[in-house]
Amino acid sequence: MKKVLYFGIALCTMVLGFTSCNDDNDALSDTTLTYYVDLQLQGEEFTLVPLGTAYTDAGCKAELSGEDYSSHMVVEGLSDVDVNKVGFYDITYSAVNPDGYPASVSRTVCVYDPTVTTSIEGSYQPDMAATKYGTKGNTFADYAAAYGNTSQCTGITFTEEAPGIYSVSDIFAGWYDQIRAYGAKYRMTGYVNLDAENNIHLLSSFISGWGDGLDYLENGKYDPETGQITYNVSYAGQIFMDIVLNKE
Repeated sequence: MKKVLYFGIALCTMVLGFTSCNDDNDALSDTTLTYYVDLQLQGEEFTLVPLGTAYTDAGCKAELSGEDYSSHMVVEGLSDVDVNKVGFYDITYSAVNPDGYPASVSRTVCVYDPTVTTSIEGSYQPDMAATKYGTKGNTFADYAAAYGNTSQCTGITFTEEAPGIYSVSDIFAGWYDQIRAYGAKYRMTGYVNLDAENNIHLLSSFISGWGDGLDYLENGKYDPETGQITYNVSYAGQIFMDIVLNKE
């Protein structure tokens, strides 16, 4: 009797085990194949538009499994393009497939002033005795001597991205990167534009170490006779700098 009982328990265990394995296999084989929307940007990814000139967007095509899917596409940023204001404008085209998976592509429209012929491209270094940090008149030279990380900040580059528009490697002129030795993550990168009167204006700024940008850049000026750039900046409502840069 005991042998029959033990055999029955063993048989039940085997049946349960096989059932469990079959359930697992069914779950593993229950997969879903999805197709992402294929977004095909028409025209250039980076488009230059002269100031005051009408802009016509080249658009974007959307396909799903080889079929036209453009009616499901959403376009954002197109109405924000202001051809009467120098700057960068991003246009994003996006679509979601029936399973809820998104796809997107983007285009940058750069409105520039073609009347600007002066170039400020090149490498600069701060005038350590004239560039100031804070409101007490202390210079970069004062702080460099105190911190001992550098005696002269160098390699502040302005790179022309479009006529009159430049990317800047460090709007802070080496303050956090070189004098404080925080490293490259604490450079205030950004874009500026030079107008026909040699005034410099901030377009955008970003410091990756803290994830934000400047409060403002004002009084920006380029002197073509001396090759000197000057401007004042404010950051986080409490950090102020008067920057003087000389071309290397």
